[in-house]
Amino acid sequence: MPLLVLLLLLFLLAAGDLSSSATRNHPAYPCMPPHFNSFPFCNTSLSLPHRAKSLISHLTLPEKVQQLVNTAAGVPRLGLPPYQWWSESLHGINDNGPGVRFNGTIQASTVFPQVILSAASLNRTLWRAIARAVAVEGRAMHNSGQAGLTFWAPNINIFRDPRWGRGQETPGEDPLVSSLYAIDYVSAFQSRSDSLFLSACCKHYTAYDLEKWKGFKRYTFDAEPPFKSCVQEGKASCLMCSYNQVNGVPACARRDLIDEARDDWGFEGYVTSDCDAVAIIYEEQKYAASPEDAVAAVLKAGMDINCGNYLLRHTESAVKLGKVTEEDINRALTNLFLVQFRLGLYDGAPKRRRHGLLGPKDVCTKEHREIALEAARQSFVLLKNDNGFLPLKRNKVSSLALIGPAGDKTNLLGGDYSGVPCNPISILHGLRDYVPSTSYASGCPNTSCLVDNEFEEAVHVARVADVVVVVAGLNLTEETEELDRVSLLLPGKQKDLVNAVASVSKKPVILVLMGGGPIDVSFARDDPRIASIFWIGYPGEVGGQVLAEAVFGEFNPGGYSTMTWYPESFTAVPMTDMRMRPDPSTGYPGRTHRFYTGDVVYGFASGLSYTTYSYKFISAPNELQLLGYSQKKVEPTPETVDGVDYLQIEENIACEDLKFNLKIAVMNNGDMDGSHPVLLFSRSAVKIKGSPMRQLVGFDRVFTAAHKTTEIEILVDTCKDLSTVDETGKRIIILGTHVLMLKDIEHELSIKT
Repeated sequence: MPLLVLLLLLFLLAAGDLSSSATRNHPAYPCMPPHFNSFPFCNTSLSLPHRAKSLISHLTLPEKVQQLVNTAAGVPRLGLPPYQWWSESLHGINDNGPGVRFNGTIQASTVFPQVILSAASLNRTLWRAIARAVAVEGRAMHNSGQAGLTFWAPNINIFRDPRWGRGQETPGEDPLVSSLYAIDYVSAFQSRSDSLFLSACCKHYTAYDLEKWKGFKRYTFDAEPPFKSCVQEGKASCLMCSYNQVNGVPACARRDLIDEARDDWGFEGYVTSDCDAVAIIYEEQKYAASPEDAVAAVLKAGMDINCGNYLLRHTESAVKLGKVTEEDINRALTNLFLVQFRLGLYDGAPKRRRHGLLGPKDVCTKEHREIALEAARQSFVLLKNDNGFLPLKRNKVSSLALIGPAGDKTNLLGGDYSGVPCNPISILHGLRDYVPSTSYASGCPNTSCLVDNEFEEAVHVARVADVVVVVAGLNLTEETEELDRVSLLLPGKQKDLVNAVASVSKKPVILVLMGGGPIDVSFARDDPRIASIFWIGYPGEVGGQVLAEAVFGEFNPGGYSTMTWYPESFTAVPMTDMRMRPDPSTGYPGRTHRFYTGDVVYGFASGLSYTTYSYKFISAPNELQLLGYSQKKVEPTPETVDGVDYLQIEENIACEDLKFNLKIAVMNNGDMDGSHPVLLFSRSAVKIKGSPMRQLVGFDRVFTAAHKTTEIEILVDTCKDLSTVDETGKRIIILGTHVLMLKDIEHELSIKT
């Protein structure tokens, strides 16, 4: 190369005109030279509020407005990059949102079991391990330019109605389980510090339990309960306000709800709308008189970013009309930029930032696959096992038949919000690893199973096999976002398929249920031709391997269902009536294990094992004296309602002093080692109107060797765990006898003043 040309190239590289950092990196990474020395917001020695204020001061009104939507525009003159706020990570990194792409150096990520299944493990250590693995893969994908840093998960709405299409995304119907799952997911995903590893978002705030059902849409539906634990203990850096109205006001326009999160719970983060939730306030709910009024309602309520483009289109005109001030916009931008600064987004190129060395080698790792395997193993729920039919002995099964349209499909294993799996294993593949001669017939062309013209082949295959496994249940054609179920029965002719196969099988069949919601399989529960029922939810990419391991006893199943399995008769209850408490005067049965008074197919916390466990209270108090635990000189005075004495929990009760540990013995009475959840419930021996029949106090996942005993402790917080909320919303402690319950073992505790 001639010397003159070489000198010219060196000059241009030094000036930044030809280097990849100038043409690609500088616009994408603002706080790199020459921008670092130009703007105070790049100065990492300054406080984060100072940096945010500096950045906002450099923006014009149009540039500010362009930051108020999930697809935030770049500001080239500041070196500010475009940013996509919307990435998804429900049970693995996935491309449901525009922030994630699988078309780069990373083309897959670990698909863990769907949340409703992982919740069935009732193992908080496992929940944290899943969340951390997902976060590592998310950071690695961000560093590879294939994901953002702000992820909109977890979904912690209460699974109130068995027909809800998104119930599969939640930890279930119990508020304690959901609260603790939120804490574990968010704290492990983000890391507990001011410097965020990634940002998690608790959604949907609040009362989001309906998709589309008989003309009612989720965004015109009225209902209400809280997200306190996710913010207060999980330290979530994002809340997503939901489509629905809460007592007549759109959730994203409820300033009281957002203020409560910030002022009472200590929320430090940004509030995003669900997608198009702002547009709906005007266009569908007719709550606002104009688009500008809708924009004003959410910005003045404290919402910070709009998933969609409504704020982009109407905020400037709202300012011109005097409905929104620039101070309203600056408030929102401050919350947004503070989260980005905590993530290190303006600290230079990814490799120069914290965690910048994570990359493709950290995705689809052996370690993450082991976590996915363990999650499925601990979560599969054995609902029926007549006469100890399972586990099968490998050397005694010479032929096996697999029936069902999902048996040979890996794309059905993940449920909704699934990414591209690393190495999925179908149920057929998993069973053939144990019985190579396993034959297969779908029986139905798909899960909807509207026709029976493939039954004949399925019956033939089942007739000649030693053992038959039938895979039935649901997939995303029956339940998902924007789609609730109408019936709780098996779809189409699936029940007929199960019966046809069971009628010819040499031995009772094994029924495997997929899906994220409960199914009325009372026919199978009561049929002696069906020996065993496994619920495997949406087990993720390793589902086929783990089912085979379970069937052949490679591990001892111990998952417990975190939802009630209602009968088909429950569908007479309108989905629009989300009251938790029963109403005997109208025959309304209530909802969830805490209040539901009707029949069940399987109850909350149902789950069997290949062994049997028993329990014993080793040490537990017999009496709690509340007097003397006041933070004030005047002791709280009991009140009475319906002849029942109670204390209202207020700041004058020193709740911290009313915690105690229960010591419990767990005995494994069988011949197989195993782990399972130990669940502690409580109920008051006396009732007031509106109090639950029972409530979950605590739980722990416990391993116990065969014929051995394990001792554990469960902490009981009297003010939280032994209290209830009356019909007026007051949290109270009922005085008198309370009963602590471990399965059928009870211990009475008297609470007195």
